[in-house]
Amino acid sequence: MAKPLKVDEVWLERIAELLNGLEFGSVSIVVHEGQIVQIERTERKRYDNKAAARTSSAGNAGKISAESRGAGKA
Repeated sequence: MAKPLKVDEVWLERIAELLNGLEFGSVSIVVHEGQIVQIERTERKRYDNKAAARTSSAGNAGKISAESRGAGKA
């Protein structure tokens, strides 16, 4: 039979502290025998896709122009 979960003010403060400032991600609470024993925070960073596309295409443009000049041929 499952034991009732014991959550006191200390655990609530710890959970709130981990949630504070979390923009993208998750907080996992691990429970053993009705007691919280661990809290895990996984944070994700999201970046603007337009900036990544500009960087990617600028890098590819250099490769394409070098190949078209015959630099890649042996």
